[in-house]
Amino acid sequence: MFTGIVEAVGEIKTANPQKNGLSLRIAPGKLSLAETKVGDSIAVNGVCLTVTGLADNLLSVDVSGETLQCTQGLDKPGGKVNLEKSLRLSDGLDGHLVSGHVDGVGEVTKFQPLGESSLLAIRLPDSLLKYIAKKGSITVNGVSLTVNRVERDELEINLIPHTLAETTLKELKAGARVNVEVDMLARYVERLLLAMDDKHRSESSVQT
Repeated sequence: MFTGIVEAVGEIKTANPQKNGLSLRIAPGKLSLAETKVGDSIAVNGVCLTVTGLADNLLSVDVSGETLQCTQGLDKPGGKVNLEKSLRLSDGLDGHLVSGHVDGVGEVTKFQPLGESSLLAIRLPDSLLKYIAKKGSITVNGVSLTVNRVERDELEINLIPHTLAETTLKELKAGARVNVEVDMLARYVERLLLAMDDKHRSESSVQT
């Protein structure tokens, strides 16, 4: 479990093919690995991965083929990635609850200055749009953000200077693809409503 508050920007040093995926070695940037051990979870561009090795101030993780198919930004040496260690029960929750299970990939349609901040617009597939609400939470490349506007197939986000300075989002441009995780509360609400609807239909069938 994560919060979407990025702790450091790392760099993919190597991406070696495996039988079903890739093995990555990542330079952690300013992220301290002093308390990190093999088996720990770490979010890499919003994707929850397991640390498989620690050597030469690099961390190693394996990425399955299935994960590569539903995410972006994990297969290119030299690529910058947002990093966050998993949440401890004693930690404060400054962003929102993030599972690190990417729901899909969106496309940046606009990234432009807006006063001291920047406007980020992202087009999402229909399967994800139903979970997006104005002033709701969303995770983009591992960063917890607030949705300011939803219209048709796009959402808009206001990025403050601090977010731009501390993450890779400043490198985005129109046409870029980003990992998106919707607010898990929206998924639970959907599941609850579906269960209630199934129960109602079942009771109606019995009565008739």
